[in-house]
Amino acid sequence: MTHLFNDPAAFTEDMLAGFLDANSDYVTGVPGGVVRAQETPQGKVAVVVGGGSGHYPAFCGVVGRGFADGAVVGNIFTSPSAQEAYTVAKAATGDAGVLILSGNYAGDVLNFTSAAQRLTAEGTQARVLFVTDDLASAPDTETERRRGVAGDFVVFRVAGAAAEAGYDLDAVETAARRANDRTRTLGVAFSGCTLPGARTPLFTVPEGRMGVGLGIHGEPGVSEADMPSASELAVRLVDGVLAERPADCSGRIAVILNGLGTTKYEELFVVWATVSRLLAERGLTVVEPEVGELVTSLDMAGVSLTVTFLDEELESLWRAPADTPAYRKGLARLAQEEGGSRRRSVAAQGGSSIEATQIPHATPAARQAAAAVVAALRSMRTALIESADELGRIDAVAGDGDHGRGMVKGVTAAVEAAMSLAERGAGVSTVLIGAGDAWAARAGGTSGALWGAGLRAAGARLSDTASTITAEDVSDALQRGLNTVVAIGKAAPGDKTLLDAALPFADALESAIGRGADLWTAWDEAAAVAHTAALATADLVPKTGRARPLAARSIGTPDAGATSYALCVRSVLSIRTKEHAE
Repeated sequence: MTHLFNDPAAFTEDMLAGFLDANSDYVTGVPGGVVRAQETPQGKVAVVVGGGSGHYPAFCGVVGRGFADGAVVGNIFTSPSAQEAYTVAKAATGDAGVLILSGNYAGDVLNFTSAAQRLTAEGTQARVLFVTDDLASAPDTETERRRGVAGDFVVFRVAGAAAEAGYDLDAVETAARRANDRTRTLGVAFSGCTLPGARTPLFTVPEGRMGVGLGIHGEPGVSEADMPSASELAVRLVDGVLAERPADCSGRIAVILNGLGTTKYEELFVVWATVSRLLAERGLTVVEPEVGELVTSLDMAGVSLTVTFLDEELESLWRAPADTPAYRKGLARLAQEEGGSRRRSVAAQGGSSIEATQIPHATPAARQAAAAVVAALRSMRTALIESADELGRIDAVAGDGDHGRGMVKGVTAAVEAAMSLAERGAGVSTVLIGAGDAWAARAGGTSGALWGAGLRAAGARLSDTASTITAEDVSDALQRGLNTVVAIGKAAPGDKTLLDAALPFADALESAIGRGADLWTAWDEAAAVAHTAALATADLVPKTGRARPLAARSIGTPDAGATSYALCVRSVLSIRTKEHAE
């Protein structure tokens, strides 16, 4: 398990502080992650990689010459927020545009795409690419639904080498996409990983068995098999990754035998001896193989095999020199001065703090409603803190186990922002918008983006200058927020997401208010409906998000997002007082 930590909630921040100090010749910190210590030279495309932490040396360990210009670092197994991705990309980008890369996970897709769109709107050329190498997570007819696992390393490497070689943005993206299209990975796990501060692993594997087709966020395998010998495992992995060998394969391949955190190098070399022989017997030439820990999953015991079917250009990029904190290849340390002048300091760019927010005039009714929002968020925070471990346990059945911690991080940020704004006289619209922005910026992940966008949209529906805030206004604002969640999350009822509790809640609230019920009576009825609907998600099969590849495992367990939503709306009832009931 993970033994060394101070405050588990600050594990990522503490890790980054130590990493930056130990590697100050290479990198400097920016809000949301790290960038190279040297400025990006003129004419060079920036390559920014990222995702949740817990995968070292991915992602911050590969920032340097011949590889990435910056890395966005989220909480453990949690997508960074759109704000964090934007800040890192903004700091790393020079005058030739930026390619932002991550694994193909819902939160990463949502937040990294949003960051690229924001950069584009400001006049910076920005593209995104999401790696899809995990052949166990979807069939070959649905490769766009596959996860990114250790193949991330190959695709990031190709993009970084192409940018270092002077390719323009179109050419860097083209090379990276070709590498992604020609990369396949299959992994197995012998035991699960344990989050800092947790007492039990995210999943367990029965003695004498192994999980096949694991994810890198603590997700268990999609199936199980008997524990093999090293040679038998090598056969299974090689057969798996070569099953989709392209017809135009040149016979030359890049290969990574990757340890996931606990499997030792000596064990990897035992497996590699057979892998190398099998590949040669199949007429393939391995080009500069990598055997070691490149994309890990905290302390997970397991191994994955990645193969990239090379062409002449991809081989050249794969073999190019690199000099980063965790990965060096081809040359001794490259002279720092070749990378441009050293950055003096890097601060958050393009963001706005709560303290700097201008407070519009607000009516007494709007300020009273703002106070109710603050009280509601504080009640939600209390409930989420108390339930964080259980939400994590539910999430870990078929996902990565981070939902409880992510929700606590998001709601804590929202409470801090809402309290600051309300204390300065802000009305309900400004408070909700500020709370939503803070939730999205600090929580990361899919749920962070969705809750943040929903709160912001609800706030935009309400008014700081209204003479009264009616029950109908609250219901309409809630519906406006959910419409935004549906639009950006692209989920539907029955997909086993928070919508399966949120939509019934909104419908029940609107119906009760339409019958003449006061807001608190209607909210009480709707919260009961949400609770029942959340429990009913146990019978559903997930059709989106990280739980989708392990859909069968989730049957019998309610959705973590729906459960936390029902918990949140129920907790709001604890603030019912005379002044808030009006």
